[in-house]
Amino acid sequence: MAKYLPRVIDTILEEYLEAFGAVLIRGPKWCGKTTTAEQKANSVLRMQDPDNFRAYLDMSNFMPSRLLEGDTPRLIDEWQMAPVLWDAVRSAVDERQKVGQFILTGSTVINHDQILHTGTGRIAKIDMRPMSLFESNESNGTISLTSLFSKQDFTGAKSDLSVESLVFSICRGGWPASIGLSEKASLLVARSYVEAICSDDARRIDSSISDPERVRSILRSYARNLSTLASNRSILNDITVNDLTMDESTLYRYLTALKSLFVIQDNPAWNPAIRSSTTMRSTAKKGFVDPSIAVAALALTPSQLLNDLQTLGFFFESLCIRDLQIYAAKQDGEISYYRDRYGLECDIVLHLNNGSYALIEAKLGSLEIDEASAHLLKLKDLISKNKLRQPEFLMVLTAGQYAYRRNDDVLVVPIGCLKQ
Repeated sequence: MAKYLPRVIDTILEEYLEAFGAVLIRGPKWCGKTTTAEQKANSVLRMQDPDNFRAYLDMSNFMPSRLLEGDTPRLIDEWQMAPVLWDAVRSAVDERQKVGQFILTGSTVINHDQILHTGTGRIAKIDMRPMSLFESNESNGTISLTSLFSKQDFTGAKSDLSVESLVFSICRGGWPASIGLSEKASLLVARSYVEAICSDDARRIDSSISDPERVRSILRSYARNLSTLASNRSILNDITVNDLTMDESTLYRYLTALKSLFVIQDNPAWNPAIRSSTTMRSTAKKGFVDPSIAVAALALTPSQLLNDLQTLGFFFESLCIRDLQIYAAKQDGEISYYRDRYGLECDIVLHLNNGSYALIEAKLGSLEIDEASAHLLKLKDLISKNKLRQPEFLMVLTAGQYAYRRNDDVLVVPIGCLKQ
């Protein structure tokens, strides 16, 4: 059996099991939900077990409470295959009046028409993503995001991750099944993931989605616009070059399915009260739960990305967003971006649940650090003039080797040094 690599969500799951009767772990397929849940579970119900699948479905329709019997916490893997189990779990939690009874995992967003009760107060929800660089043992973790927010002393550090290794990590992605394989084999995992989305998974969400090539075309267009403010109309125009019958309603249906599968995860705009609403950009940045999806959709290789630094810059930003979301999860961190029509921008605004936040730019090389720092300082000054809460720190995340504090107090941190 492969050794379990600890995940940031491990401690989050423990805390939620101490507070709620049941916990739902949501996230894309193959991100490790089941394996992580198994570390805490004392019994397991695998709804996808081919030997027992039909029997489980029959029992769920006849007497779902029987499927909940077992040592607690009881893991119910891919519960959405029998939506009645949601209400059964909620009812069992009410009856038992105990915490830590069930762990549910799900790779799709369920239609709420299929359940009777939201489960509020009984079933808590936590999101899981593919592995961060620290979880896959590629970031050395010498700089803690938590320590930056708590104003602990910032000392220099050095990343062990070369640019070539970082680009490979972007292409491979954070899929647990790809860690430790040969380079060629590990790149196949993300490609297989995209193929599964196109050929089967999207159709399972929406039976009207019957054309794998349409799904593939949408993923390619999204990938070409990764980390940009391209509108859905732009995506549609891109697709209709080769698919004249695609219309807005059809595109919306496909995008909804991809979001329900936790494949697409756009980055919303931050709109503080520092500019007129007419000057603010409110379109969400196009994003995936993992940058490797974009790489696989475009059939790119690490060497091709290394030879296209402009495209690599967008993919690097996507990687930084993925890792920051994972590291900030314990404090319910939320990611957004800032951009206005005057050209002032910030790639990432990271908010924590206590109201503190940081302004972060994601830049590949050292030549971009000065410009990124200038953007951050200008935005901080604008925030100050409007008498709003100041950011806890300004940071440029890079693909470089060295971490340091600039004379203007902007932190420069390699993504290969960061952890939660």
